[in-house]
Amino acid sequence: MRSDADAVLRSVTVDAFDVPTATGGRPRPESDGTIAWSSTGLIVVRLAAGGETGLGFSHAPAAALGIVRDLLCPAVAGMDARDTERIFWAMARAVRNAGWPGVCAAAVSAVDIAAHDLAARLAGTSLVQYLGGAHDSVPAYGSGGFTDYTDAELTDQLGSWAAHGLRAVKMKVGSHPADDPRRVALAREAVGPQVELYVDANGAYQHKQALALAEAFADLGVTWFEEPVSSEDRAGLRLLRDRMPAPIRVAAGEYAYTPADFRDLLTAGCVDVLQADATRCGITGFRAAAALARAFGVPLSAHTAPALHASVAAAFDGAINVEYFHDHARMAGAFFDGVPGLRDGELVPDRAAPGHGLTLREPDAAPYRVDVAHADL
Repeated sequence: MRSDADAVLRSVTVDAFDVPTATGGRPRPESDGTIAWSSTGLIVVRLAAGGETGLGFSHAPAAALGIVRDLLCPAVAGMDARDTERIFWAMARAVRNAGWPGVCAAAVSAVDIAAHDLAARLAGTSLVQYLGGAHDSVPAYGSGGFTDYTDAELTDQLGSWAAHGLRAVKMKVGSHPADDPRRVALAREAVGPQVELYVDANGAYQHKQALALAEAFADLGVTWFEEPVSSEDRAGLRLLRDRMPAPIRVAAGEYAYTPADFRDLLTAGCVDVLQADATRCGITGFRAAAALARAFGVPLSAHTAPALHASVAAAFDGAINVEYFHDHARMAGAFFDGVPGLRDGELVPDRAAPGHGLTLREPDAAPYRVDVAHADL
């Protein structure tokens, strides 16, 4: 058992990376129903205490690095790395006037994940067991199918996931609503009748437009409609959930940054499936989402970052799947050692590895670094 002095946070290192998007091995922009992007940000935080280092990360712009350095480091200095609840809420108070949701939440989450990884390492156990260890593995669903893809790119990507054993795949819709039924039909043909097909509009549709398209999607065997309208439109989400043709489930929660955001989605009856993203709400927030989902009798789904969520989602009984998002899976494989394996359509965290088991491969990540900061605490 380590002494309290051994567990005091000693230092923090923060790296900011910017990684071009790529499809088929070549850089190119990607798009969903509301935006297009040509790169993905990555913030990596490493916390040191007791001879161990915990690693956390978030997919966020480089601005998050300054928040960690200027606001969060002073807030957690001198704390015991095992006091993850105290660390999280100290950071939440520190960003109050800067605005918690958004970039601040990403910074808080990266440090919170690093603190949990460090605490598990200090305890000599895996993160999945440290958090609860509900499952040995968790189903993954392939996620991509961006709206800028050609028909061939769409069907090749989704079809390859189905061929490799993933039992569900998700595609983006919303950029060209009139063409979406045709694209969804192509996807259904590519994955076959036994694979679940999900669609994600990223809030691009209007209410009646979403309802009309839901009928067409249901005929094509779609079982999951993510953010048919904006998650900020709680009344609209509730309306669509109530009127959605069976068996389509309405999913939302990826833009829930605080525990109160999850509470509001559930009390308003907005979702059939609650999503949570530890890189936006932290592991502490994910734990709160899991408890709320359990209390409301709603299943929980982990949004993106599969290398991390393999451990986090598997820890909670109500978690039903993890999004195997194309961009994040590609980056994790390129920059991290210890990425959980994908076997028979399920992500399998390594219970023998300390923490979440991820370590940064510095030489591979270095060409994409745009900023770095270090502080002794």
